[in-house]
Amino acid sequence: MDWLGFDTAECSIQKTMDVIGEKWTVLILREAFNGVRRFDQIRDHVGVSDPVLSDRLRKLVAAGVLEATPYREPGRRARKEYRLTGKGIDLYPVMISLLRWGDKHGAGPDGDKHGAGPDGGTGPDGGSGGHDLGSSGPPLEVLHRDCGEPVKAVVECAAGHAISSPRESLTRANTSAKTRGD
Repeated sequence: MDWLGFDTAECSIQKTMDVIGEKWTVLILREAFNGVRRFDQIRDHVGVSDPVLSDRLRKLVAAGVLEATPYREPGRRARKEYRLTGKGIDLYPVMISLLRWGDKHGAGPDGDKHGAGPDGGTGPDGGSGGHDLGSSGPPLEVLHRDCGEPVKAVVECAAGHAISSPRESLTRANTSAKTRGD
């Protein structure tokens, strides 16, 4: 397939980035996945301004990633909680992948790896490194509630074969794909 010959306007990655491809949006989703649902809690924990938070929440609700649910504390005005929808929960593997990438590479604003070894990590699997924390590991861990082991995102084919490199997969044009200039 000639990748450069295809129009990317309908690319699923591009459409996904239209919804979540901005720093504050990803951080708001991080909060939602950790059970933080109220505007003031999100604002205070993330450090985002009210106008930016309002805008991103509105866009996430419009995209069907979050739903706004009214609540009222006694003696207070009605407010909204923001809860993940099924569409939002489908982003969980993406969030885990972003977390693991950050754990492995620990890139700061200047792009430097902080404390990572030559392989990009300090652990035997190349992960768990990238942060200047000595042997303490990454700042946060996501663990499986039942067994206590770290959660990881896995890329595999429909038959269950692990895919560890782009060289092990290929991109095929489906009937809905358009060539450039169509």
